[in-house]
Amino acid sequence: MILKRKTFVVAVGLAMATATVAIGARQPATPSDRLTADVLKGLEFRSIGPAISTGRVQDIAIDPRNPNIWYVATAFGGLWKTTNRGTTFTPIFDDGGSFTLCCVAVDPKNSSVIWLGTGENASQRSAHFGDGIYKSTDAGKTWQHVGLAASEHIGQIIIDPRNSNVVYVAAQGPLWSAGGERGLYKTTDGGSKWDRVLYVSEDTGISDVVFDPKNPEILFASAY
Repeated sequence: MILKRKTFVVAVGLAMATATVAIGARQPATPSDRLTADVLKGLEFRSIGPAISTGRVQDIAIDPRNPNIWYVATAFGGLWKTTNRGTTFTPIFDDGGSFTLCCVAVDPKNSSVIWLGTGENASQRSAHFGDGIYKSTDAGKTWQHVGLAASEHIGQIIIDPRNSNVVYVAAQGPLWSAGGERGLYKTTDGGSKWDRVLYVSEDTGISDVVFDPKNPEILFASAY
């Protein structure tokens, strides 16, 4: 019994000594073995998409003539474009008047024409306001402000499939006050002039609008 106990003590002692040697072997022998900038130079930061700039994607529009091209409107990070189905994204509205967006639409007859609405359309405490409607005629390379600056929150943009100059905009208006440019607006000249074709009240905006899929003469709008 005593012999077994001594054998156990010796075995434990040998194991501890071995572990100590192993731990000591993992410690850097000299300062040159520690992590340095030269050791880490192979590690680089890389972009993983527009989600790194905002947690809320508001809208996605896909070029009807080229499904590789998408436009992604974010609630708090501008407008992004991909030409390779989402492998890489490029910001294309960083110099615009607003980085808070709600909706983006590609002209079904001319993919170079892009319509962009500003002001987040989720009516919540953290929803930031915008400054109206923007239009691009060169697939997002340059932008022109085309009105409804006092709308603050755009709900939806739809383009008449028969006529590119006819566009409808659902404007929610200010969230915390009356007035502003709220209601359903229509342009027949590509954004040079807007007419309010549906108005409910100073406190009620239009949050969405759609065409009847069989007859674009019929529209359905929701008020909020």
